[in-house]
Amino acid sequence: MSGHSQFKNIMYRKGAQDAKRAKVFAKIAREITVAAKIGGDDASANPRLRAALSLARENNMPKDNVERAIAKAAGADDGTNYDEVRYEGYGPGGIAIIVESLTDNRNRTASEVRSAFTKFGGSLGETGSVAFSFNRIGHLVYQKISGGLAKAFDFAIETGADNVEEFDDLVEITTSIDSFANVRDDFIKEFGDPIDSGLIWRANTLVQCSPDAKITIGKLVDILEDNDDVQKVFHNIDEE
Repeated sequence: MSGHSQFKNIMYRKGAQDAKRAKVFAKIAREITVAAKIGGDDASANPRLRAALSLARENNMPKDNVERAIAKAAGADDGTNYDEVRYEGYGPGGIAIIVESLTDNRNRTASEVRSAFTKFGGSLGETGSVAFSFNRIGHLVYQKISGGLAKAFDFAIETGADNVEEFDDLVEITTSIDSFANVRDDFIKEFGDPIDSGLIWRANTLVQCSPDAKITIGKLVDILEDNDDVQKVFHNIDEE
């Protein structure tokens, strides 16, 4: 667990989502389309699609948007194909950054991501150049769990989750990649939709940097997250 920084990141992202709903819906729709195209439109047999639909519910995405995204996977729309591409690099102060994208034009996205890194004094590296500094895990975050933290702990043990932590009024459940889909489904049945969930990259060690570097990193992350092709951005900065 990366401490309080992780929860700050969660709430920051949620605030940004609330301010940019149309862009958030577009990113979720893209994930739904890719998930349905890869694993089929039967959510009960497609864990990735279930996760995407859960994310849609978490963000109050309209049903029509969801249905259009699924139809697009079946070729009922423009037939656009998206590739999953991960970019890795370093920002100011040696901060490691991972950028996950779904793009219909690899050259365009690579150019835009590289330009953003360069603009803020960073550098884009090869795939794998910073991933070794992170663990790939699943997580769910609840603002409140009926029965409190003790019940969440007990239920986490029953479902095979790895850990439960609390910060202020947030509870985070973390899992291995392999158990994430089942744990998420069980928690949703028991406690309803979380406010945030998915597979994430969590830094093994957080890095401290100067206040100026933090501001610059924040601007870089904002630019990256504002890119239509970028789905998620992760870093190892210590925000305490």
